[in-house]
Amino acid sequence: MKEAKPEWLRVRFKSGQDLYAVKEMLDRLSLHTVCEEANCPNIMECFGRKTATFMILGKICTRNCTFCNVTKGLAEKVDPAEPLHVAQAVRELKLKHVVVTSVTRDDLPDGGAAHFAEVIGEIFKLGGNTTIEVLIPDFQGEKEALRTVVKAKPNVINHNVETVPRLYPSVRPKAVYQRSLELLKRVKEMDCGIATKSGIMVGLGEKKEEIMEVLQDLRLVDCDLLTIGQYLSPSKEHHPVVEYIHPNEFAEYKEKALALGFKHVAAAPLVRSSYHADEAAQSVRLESDC
Repeated sequence: MKEAKPEWLRVRFKSGQDLYAVKEMLDRLSLHTVCEEANCPNIMECFGRKTATFMILGKICTRNCTFCNVTKGLAEKVDPAEPLHVAQAVRELKLKHVVVTSVTRDDLPDGGAAHFAEVIGEIFKLGGNTTIEVLIPDFQGEKEALRTVVKAKPNVINHNVETVPRLYPSVRPKAVYQRSLELLKRVKEMDCGIATKSGIMVGLGEKKEEIMEVLQDLRLVDCDLLTIGQYLSPSKEHHPVVEYIHPNEFAEYKEKALALGFKHVAAAPLVRSSYHADEAAQSVRLESDC
């Protein structure tokens, strides 16, 4: 029988005007957030800080990853007004750093890459100092689709490997570990001024040495930023939690990852890809290896 959720994973409920103001704005602009769709444990904190990770291209994913709470099925029609609406939300929230992600759209010829580029362009039109991070799917390995996003020049391109290669068949059955690494490598080849980022979940049944191998693989493709968080199963129908990892182990992973050369590492039980992403982006904003 699975062990009870430990104390360090308890999230204290937070409420307030900022939370409801953000939800009202999202409804008004017909926008989705991964915070809501993926049932993120940090939603109260982030909404309370007037931050959100916008999820574009609808809220129905064409893949069947067993860890994810996002709805699977027939994809929705792409909303041509969405790029402008995201930019309006960025302006209303007065964001210094914005994260834009999407469901995976294998039904689209370019996987939604052009739509990502349009969103980036609309945000840049606002002027100001807002930095832009995109958390993108693998575009089925299509190089030109990735180039479309790179040419739009976001500050950070994030693509999560999610778990160790051994667990891909049960956790990410339609994804390919090497394809994800290749994507991160190609970003640097196309534009070395863009910071790259990836993330991994723990507690799915992986071994410590497998985690370290993934971290080494990410550094071999010059990945700059890293997140490591505890996997929490959304329901009994999803992949089960095999183990709850103690915070001390996260601290150990962080220390080892920094020693490998990552420029910023967020590693803790409740860390998610976009959690305090502004802090990670700031760590590489003034750096360039070009």
